[in-house]
Amino acid sequence: MHRRPMIAAALFAALPLPRHAFAHHGWSSFDQGRPLYLEGRAGKVAWRNPHVEFDLEVKPGLALPADLARRAVPPQSAGVDGPGLLARAQLPTRKDRVWEIELAPLTRMQAWQVPQLTSGAEVAVLGFTFDGEKGKPILRAEYLWVGGKAYGMRSSPA
Repeated sequence: MHRRPMIAAALFAALPLPRHAFAHHGWSSFDQGRPLYLEGRAGKVAWRNPHVEFDLEVKPGLALPADLARRAVPPQSAGVDGPGLLARAQLPTRKDRVWEIELAPLTRMQAWQVPQLTSGAEVAVLGFTFDGEKGKPILRAEYLWVGGKAYGMRSSPA
């Protein structure tokens, strides 16, 4: 009697998973002590769970905006120190022209009322990549700017 659930669980575990299921990771994989700033145009956009993703085609000659540390960011329920992150923001050392940007799950995107991104949209992001900028150029967004408006990504609006 107890063998059926065990067999079913084993069979389910052996099923092939979609590629994005293996790529999903939590915040602990990212170097949260080093906030990075990127801006440019959205390329391919995947508006889906487990989180929204898009390719960011980095703006040529990327530089930190002079007003970045003074920008207003909305409070998040997770208690993120937005002004502190903006003050410590830096550019990545790697020179990739395209970065994969990971945003929030769809329910959180809806809570923030983020407009659905389309290819070609001008965006900016502040977030984190892997320690030492190793591996693929992936940035987990803490804040997203679309049309000049900032949205939090780690948690719901406070």
